[in-house]
Amino acid sequence: MAKQAGVITLNGKVGRLSFYKTKDGYLAREKGGVSKSRIMNDARFARTRENLKEFADNASSAKLFRDALRPVIAKIGDSRLALRITQVMMKVLKSDLVNNRGERMVRAGDWNLLKDLELNAASSLGSTLFLEITYADSPTSWDASIPAFIPQDFVAVPKGATHLRITATGIGLDFETSGRSVQTVSSDLLPVIDPSLPISLSVPKAPLSGTHRAFALSVEFVQMVNGSEYSINNGAHNAAKIIGVEQV
Repeated sequence: MAKQAGVITLNGKVGRLSFYKTKDGYLAREKGGVSKSRIMNDARFARTRENLKEFADNASSAKLFRDALRPVIAKIGDSRLALRITQVMMKVLKSDLVNNRGERMVRAGDWNLLKDLELNAASSLGSTLFLEITYADSPTSWDASIPAFIPQDFVAVPKGATHLRITATGIGLDFETSGRSVQTVSSDLLPVIDPSLPISLSVPKAPLSGTHRAFALSVEFVQMVNGSEYSINNGAHNAAKIIGVEQV
């Protein structure tokens, strides 16, 4: 690595040299490594090509999952969530018992490995809602039933929150066509100082197209000011969890 000297400094590439700025000044380095052509054709890089192909399937599958679950993820303040989803998807891909190495795919793996995934590592659903929630999975719907409760006794309400909302979300994915669908059912906006009536949330399965489904339960905290909703700490205290999964 060379340090640039002189009055004129450069940024960018000139031939095989790359010029760039760092906290230590303007530096230069020569392009190195193995060429893409060699990686894609040399027999000695067969394992590398296999890994690249599986990484590509994992990346596209993880993105499809995130895009479908966007209504939930958008309210979660976890900056590492995308990485954690990618890691779990790789476990699903590696559980593929049908295809050979380099041909394994997320859609052929064990989809059940996604169950119980917390979407906010800093605020789990179990450490936020201290409730006896009953889940039911039928051929036509996925349901969550919550008994009457007093929020201040059974919910970890963050400072500044005046209301909370509990939501059930179902997503359908088709990894071959990149198709996705989503269904969301929410409770009313519940004041944190008032007792809540029993809550029943039912996500219909019929509108969820595709071959893979996932169901999540989430809780969102807001502050109401003059009829407008404001998030609390950019969703840092909101919790969500993948409660159920299925393949059709």
